[in-house]
Amino acid sequence: MQTLDLARLGNGRELEADLIIIGGGPAGLTVAREFFGHQTRVLVLESGRLEEDARIGALNRVESVGQPSMEVQIERRAAFHGASAQSWSPAEQPYGVRCRVLGGSSHAWAGKSAAFDSLDFEPRSWVPYSGWPLARADLEPHIDRAAEQLNLGPSVSGDGLWSLMGCRPPEPQLDAEALRPFFWQFARSRIDRLDVMRFGPEFMREDAANVRTLLNATVTRILTNDTGSKFEGVEVACLEGVRARVRGKVCVLAASGVENARLLMASNQICQAGIGNDHDVVGRFLLDHPSARLGRYDAADAARVVDRFGFYGLSQAGRTHMYMHGLALPRSVQEQEGLLNCALYILEERAPDDPLEALKRLLTRKSAAIGADLAALARSPGLLAKGVGMKALQGSLLPERVKTTVVNAAIRLNPNLVAREHLNRGIPHKLTGLIVEGISEQKPDPDSRITLSETKDELGVARAKINWKIDRDARRSLARLGQQMSREFDRVGLPPPALDAWVKQNSLDDAAVIDMAHTMGTTRMADDPKQGVVDSDCRVHGVSGLYIAGASVFPTGGHANPTLMILALAIRLSDHLKHTAAARQNS
Repeated sequence: MQTLDLARLGNGRELEADLIIIGGGPAGLTVAREFFGHQTRVLVLESGRLEEDARIGALNRVESVGQPSMEVQIERRAAFHGASAQSWSPAEQPYGVRCRVLGGSSHAWAGKSAAFDSLDFEPRSWVPYSGWPLARADLEPHIDRAAEQLNLGPSVSGDGLWSLMGCRPPEPQLDAEALRPFFWQFARSRIDRLDVMRFGPEFMREDAANVRTLLNATVTRILTNDTGSKFEGVEVACLEGVRARVRGKVCVLAASGVENARLLMASNQICQAGIGNDHDVVGRFLLDHPSARLGRYDAADAARVVDRFGFYGLSQAGRTHMYMHGLALPRSVQEQEGLLNCALYILEERAPDDPLEALKRLLTRKSAAIGADLAALARSPGLLAKGVGMKALQGSLLPERVKTTVVNAAIRLNPNLVAREHLNRGIPHKLTGLIVEGISEQKPDPDSRITLSETKDELGVARAKINWKIDRDARRSLARLGQQMSREFDRVGLPPPALDAWVKQNSLDDAAVIDMAHTMGTTRMADDPKQGVVDSDCRVHGVSGLYIAGASVFPTGGHANPTLMILALAIRLSDHLKHTAAARQNS
């Protein structure tokens, strides 16, 4: 596969491709992968390089005028996102997490994956602007193909998992009319057995003569014909001062929920409001997954709760898959009380004197208390030794066959242990208890939106101005979920969590709700151009040859992490593009 860098091409070059893909994240690389070996000439345009670069990353800077705004929210999201996104800065991205690098957001994600519920696609009387022009059944075959790409097992998120595992549901059983089981999986790397999937390295292992990748190439403008009705090309630039133009027949815009809307609005040379924005819908209906802590467990109850609501291993066709057990509000409760689709999951809580964190602070010279950090290391030599052993599975000394055998056997014997090492990238941590986290969808709101800022980035493009709004029903749904968990656990004899004060007292405004960096909805899908930016084939209304991939086309967001559905829609879009290309050739 040919990989180029714009800085080395020289100024004024004009490139050509049959299919231009803007963005080398999960959505864009999935479309490119679907065209491997096809006669279509594909060019992927990625703003970053193979490794993250701070100067390029600064192009992600946004202006935030909405949520999160409270100090407690800002601190919580800095701790939450900073733990996984090494190059991310809350000052540059006070909303969202984007990585300008081949592989995009997969450089910062946890690999957590699940399909949306059928409910998420349906119009709901208590959720304004709900309903997709597609049904869940329309996406089933694409979900299965997406799961295969993500190295996942069967896409089952409810009670059906028990029958696949050949066992009965664990006792005591909860009332299905109060809480329903929900399972997530984790996309496992095919390169590093103890890491989640990183799309850039996985993509670079492949070879396809018809696919090229142009790195360090930030799209600054989308080009159309004189009436704005047909895609013609794009302009690209890099910080080294090189600019070029790429001509193409078809374009898939897959640059993230923020950048997709920003690029459409900034490409206003023909239409003042931007491409596809005749009805002022581009950038509106900004969605995320509001998340808040619901409660916690002390160490005394942790083992019993983790055994039940931790991880389960499923062996199938020679592969072993991990499923994380959570709980969600059933449809009946949502409908009766006007609540939103939401779920909870349980995470292990690291100790303040966690030795691995202490070691990290010492090595990076960020320790505020060197003596205390040295003492933490001295108290836990076993954990440090274990860390060295786990890293052996990530190195090159052991054959791949041996690594696979060891990991699959461990999942069968103790899926919670493997999940812990998987999520921590093989680094053991000292734990003190459990945290109950809630995640919810939110109501689509046209006033929750992205517009263009008056300030411009280093390439002369107006920055994104973000006004993310968290509706009260999202907070109410999360609180109800925590209360339901406490009552139901107490009823069946399981230890109930110590609910956070805002949940226990129903003081919704005190919740430290943050975004999960799952930006959705800004170029939403709808049959009516007045209600959405793209049609059910993900084509921009009124613009031939221009399509959008990614979560920005979601009309509603469900509560599940969006990557599996992003890939399913990208695969469906690829099938559509192949079909239309074949139809053109035969006409």
